[in-house]
Amino acid sequence: MKISRGVSWFALAAAVVLTVFPFYWMIRTALTPAADLFRDSTGLWPDNPTLINFARVLGLVGAEEARAAGGSGAQINFLRYTMNSLIYSGLIAVVQTFCCAMAGYAFARLRFPGRDLAFGVIVAALMVPPIFTLLPNFVLVKQLEILNTIPGLVLPSLLMTPFAVFFLRQFFLSIPRDVEEAATLEGIGKWGMFWKIVLPMSRGPLITIGLTTVVWSWKDYLWPLLVGKAESTRVLTVGLGVFLQQSPNRAPDWTGLMAGSVLSVLPVLLLLVFLGKRLVQSMNFSGMK
Repeated sequence: MKISRGVSWFALAAAVVLTVFPFYWMIRTALTPAADLFRDSTGLWPDNPTLINFARVLGLVGAEEARAAGGSGAQINFLRYTMNSLIYSGLIAVVQTFCCAMAGYAFARLRFPGRDLAFGVIVAALMVPPIFTLLPNFVLVKQLEILNTIPGLVLPSLLMTPFAVFFLRQFFLSIPRDVEEAATLEGIGKWGMFWKIVLPMSRGPLITIGLTTVVWSWKDYLWPLLVGKAESTRVLTVGLGVFLQQSPNRAPDWTGLMAGSVLSVLPVLLLLVFLGKRLVQSMNFSGMK
């Protein structure tokens, strides 16, 4: 028993190290002076750690000082791109989660013609790879003349995703009908029941869907690259790609790129730290506490 437990703990520790080590090495590279990057490439911690790479990415130093620090002189409007990413991921997460909750409740509790057929179509859509809808969505946004706008960025993902509808429907089915019947006796209608009773009881699953949607949209690259190329709508992932491409005739600015990547991960990481407990708890949710 002790041997098997030791093996289990060792396997768990190895999995954690393998998962965390790339992020640690990204931080280590961000703290390394550009001149020492290849000379000091084997140690677990840089010999001369510095924050100049973060200052360069945030635009706190001039171009000459950035070049003196070993950078390429490339510029990135980090704060603007971060704000665009917050708007992009926040709008999609909030609106999509609410719309999926309404759809999931309708499929779970309401009776209307074609309900089972419509739900079957949504479940079938789970098997369609997102890349297949990329071109039709781009043509639609282009024909609507909303390229390089926030509505053009969020429109295809704003209302719902099949997985979220399916996930929330399964939870709503687990809520005891006695609760809703008692609310009906109190004179509460369907909308009031959904808003005042069902949603408060569904905080765990809603947070789960909201968090996964935020993470997905925050790291999204291909769609924002196609639709939001303008400076005013460029999100952080696309901005980091542009930053990397601004020095084509020399070695990439790895230290600056890693500093930008560390800063780009922090908002989602903080969100997971503060709401991660609810996310884990919701994996074992039930209709009643």
